[in-house]
Formats: sequence, C-alpha cells, structure tokens
Amino acid sequence: MTSSGACYGPASAPRRSREDDPPDSPRSVGFTEAKTVQLATAEKPFPLFLGDSIGPVDVEYETYGELSAAKDNAVLIVHALSGDAHVAGWDRSPDTSRRNFRKKHAGWWDTVVGPGKAIDTRKYFVVCANFLGSCYGTTGPADIDPKTGKPYGARFPAVTVNDWVRLQAMLMDALGVERVRAVVGGSLGGQQALEWALALPERIERSIVLAASPCLSAQGLAFNAVGRQAILTDPNYRNGDYYGGPEPEAGLAVARMMAHITYLSEQGMGKKFGRKLQDKDEPDFFRGMFEVERYLAHQGKSFVERFDANSYLYITRAMDLYDAAAQWGRGDLLEACRRIRSRVMVVSFSSDWLYPPDQCREFALAVMRAGKPVTYVNVPSPYGHDAFLVETEPVSRLLESFLK
Repeated sequence: MTSSGACYGPASAPRRSREDDPPDSPRSVGFTEAKTVQLATAEKPFPLFLGDSIGPVDVEYETYGELSAAKDNAVLIVHALSGDAHVAGWDRSPDTSRRNFRKKHAGWWDTVVGPGKAIDTRKYFVVCANFLGSCYGTTGPADIDPKTGKPYGARFPAVTVNDWVRLQAMLMDALGVERVRAVVGGSLGGQQALEWALALPERIERSIVLAASPCLSAQGLAFNAVGRQAILTDPNYRNGDYYGGPEPEAGLAVARMMAHITYLSEQGMGKKFGRKLQDKDEPDFFRGMFEVERYLAHQGKSFVERFDANSYLYITRAMDLYDAAAQWGRGDLLEACRRIRSRVMVVSFSSDWLYPPDQCREFALAVMRAGKPVTYVNVPSPYGHDAFLVETEPVSRLLESFLK
C-alpha cells in the first residue's frame, strides 16, 4: 500500500547486535561529559501544559558532532521512561550515587550513534536531553523546592509529553538550532518524536517514531496503574517525603518487575526461561522456584539502585495522559495528523504488545490519509517492546536511509 510517499512492508530478517565500541575506537564518540543549562528561573518559571509552572528548571544534555554553519544538521534523540541524556560514548566522570546516577558503561544507544554509524556524528550534530521530572540531572521530584527548602517529592507539579517537547525546543534555541533535521525516539521517546511533529510542525523536518503510537492502550494503562500502586502502598513512601530515610524500594522494584514484563514477548520469555527451575537446593516456595522469577527480581533490584520512585510515578502518569488525537484533533487522529509538515517514519516490532503493530500502522495510515509523507515498517522480532533497543542492525539501516 503506497500513497503520499508512504510505503509498507517488513524489513529484512534482523540480527541481534549489542557490542559497544571502546572509547578509543574510531567508531565511538569517545568520552563524554554531560552539560547543564538553566532554561527557567524562579522569577520566570516554565509554564506547564496542565496549568502549573515550575522554576528554576535545569536541563542535563549531551551533544556529539558539530553544528554546521547553516545550522541544518541537528538530530535530537529523545529517551524512553528510564533513560537519560547519555545516549552514546563513555561518561568521563560517572556518578554512581543513588541520586543523579551516571552510567559507567557506554550510552544506551551507542551501537546506533557515532562516527560511521546510522546516526553519524561526522554528519550530524546530535543532541540528547534528560526530560523534566526525571532523576538524571534535569529538575525532578528529588530536587529542592526553592519555596520550602526541601525536596519537591509529591509536590512536584504534573508534567506531560508536551512539556518535555517544549523544553527540548527551548534547549535547541539555546544551542542556536531553529529547525531540526530529525527527532528520533523509541517508546515514550517515540511519543515525544510524534509530539514534536504535532506541536512544533514548523521546526522539524523528520519525525522518527519507534515502538510507539499516539496513545497507550488500556492494557498499558493497567500495568502502569498497578506499578504506581505498588509504590504508593509501600510503607516507606510516606506521601513522597522519603528523602534522607528509607526509600520505597520494595514498591519500586515491583513496579519495575511489572513494567519489564511488558517490554518482553511471550516468545522471547519462553525461549529464554521457559519453565526452568532455579538451581537451588531449597528454593523459596513462593518467590524462588522458577528462573524467570530470579530474572525479574534482579531487574527490580538493579532498578531501585538507579532510579527514584517519585520520578517513576510522574513519568508513567505522563505516559498515560498522552493522547495525540484528543490533544490535537478533538479525538480525531486524522484531524490531528493534518498538522504535520514533516516526513514521518513509523517503525513497529512484530512481538511488541505494549505498542503493538496494529496501533502503529493505524497511526501511519492516518498520516497517509492526511496527505503527509510517511514510511511504515514492521520489523519481525521476538524481543517484544525492547526490540527498538536490541534490533540495532535493522533499526540502523532504517534510520540511515530515512535521514538521507
């Protein structure tokens, strides 16, 4: 099916690839350092979509490559729920404290971003920023509220995908970029790439939406609700005022375990774990029988060592609230898509049931029917929602071609 520049069809059979280049490799951006810029002050706060405002606002970001003289080669990469600005290279001075955790290893998309890679830093000026409400350097619930002198906690104002996009636009202004070559993101980052095309159509040439659709399904809402409930009912949550004391680690771990199930597929979990029992002489009858239980427990434990429970609450609610059709088309997705002026590429993954291919294809069809140029590809993969991070070879081929 083709129309208005749209093309549909499967990618070639993907192969899994996740080998980070060492910092001295010619294909690596090398050692990186995060930068911070203040984009709002207490006197001139940042207005939020739901009516509140916040200031000061500091934004952490990283850049790779050089901005061209014409300032026409900027590519903005937007991260997913628990991601950060460290998308490529190796952090020069990682901070492994609980708050503002900085990774010791390569960036989360290092196989895709760098010299000679799909998002080639010899050609493009690449920017990745941490979004508002997170715990990785940009202002969030763990930061001090200037009105009280204490961490915001649950008094942090509600944030939305639209807020993140407008703040990213302010960052691009500060970097001297008026129009971006492309905005690229997967999952919650994909929804931000979509929101750029709708909210700021005159500032974007290409929107690349990976493993995301215009809204989260009822099933996705349900999983997020149960995860938040696990945090809110943890006795250490204390209405969000847990900083300086015991944190709601058990609740956050359960929330992560719940979410992680949605990132995988039945096929992938069956192949990796099946019904294998843990290798224990005396396994815990209720918690330690099967290997998949050990895996999920590990995911929960490692997550609480690097993430903040309040941030998780705010980010998942922003994910829930995003509805492109309701926000820009009064409930009509086709009407919302009429706002788009950029080229759009939508990539789904065959075993993703958090943002399933049918929903992604529905969005691509709406863009096509609105008369806008769109490319839709469904990548066959057994890796579920996480495929946009795992299937780096087919994703790289698609990105490289579309950016050209």
